[in-house]
Parts: sequence; C-alpha cells; structure tokens
Amino acid sequence: MDGHERRRRIRSFALGGLVGAAGAFAALRRLRSPARDARDAPAGLAAFEDAPCFRELTERRSRGRGDGARTLAD
Repeated sequence: MDGHERRRRIRSFALGGLVGAAGAFAALRRLRSPARDARDAPAGLAAFEDAPCFRELTERRSRGRGDGARTLAD
C-alpha cells in the first residue's frame, strides 16, 4: 500500500469517525431534552381537524360551495 492510498484511507476513517460522533452527540442531546408528552397531543383525526386547511374546507362545504373535489362518498 503506497503512502497516498494509506492517507486516503486514514482520512476517510477520520471523517467517518467525526460524522459518527456528531450523530451520537445529537442523539444524546435529543434523549436529554424534555420530550413533548404524547398525552397532550391530539390523536387520530383530531390532530388533522385542527389544521387551518381542514377548517377552511369544512367552512366551504357548510356554505354549500364545495371545492369541486370528489370523495369516495360522492
């Protein structure tokens, strides 16, 4: 193995080690930070029903001016 090939492999190993260490550090920070309690988050369709786009769509349909999109029920 010549000197150039050896330096290339060492450089690749060092860069891979740095990327791996950065990933491990980020994972540890994420584990330590207080996570949002899942019980506070709405589940199922309740999470979607609070979206502004869904509210706008339901308001249009309640006024009788649907957006022209067909659903399976149509």
